[in-house]
Amino acid sequence: MVQVKVYGSRAVWGERRAQVSDALHAALVRTWGIPEEKRFHRFLLLEDGDLVAPSRSEAYLVVEVVCFAGRSVEAKRALVRAVFDEVAPALGLTPGDVELVVLEAPPESWGIRGTSGDELALTYRVDV
Repeated sequence: MVQVKVYGSRAVWGERRAQVSDALHAALVRTWGIPEEKRFHRFLLLEDGDLVAPSRSEAYLVVEVVCFAGRSVEAKRALVRAVFDEVAPALGLTPGDVELVVLEAPPESWGIRGTSGDELALTYRVDV
C-alpha cells in the first residue's frame, strides 16, 4: 500500500496537480513496481504564509510517501534518486526545492476496505 501526500503553495501548484501526480506516480511505478492503477495522492496546498521554509523558493514541495513497511534500503534510495533526478527536473525544481520522506507502518497498522492491512491480498510486492 502506498499513499502520497504533497505539500506546497496553492498559488504555484494548484493548477499543476496532475503534472506533479503523474511525475511522482511514474517514479513509484518504476522504482517500487507499484501497479499503474494504484494511485492515491493527496494534495495539501497551502495559502501564502502557511508554509515557512526560509531559503526555499515559492515552488518548494514536501512529498510524504506513506506505505506498508518492507521495502529495502536500496528501493528507498532508488525512489529518492528518482525524485531528485527525474521528478524535480520534470517540474522545473532544483534539488533544494523538493524534499521527500518515506513513512512506513506495518500492514497490521492499516485498516483498508474494512479489513486489516496484513489480511489484504495485494496484487504487487512490498518487499522490493
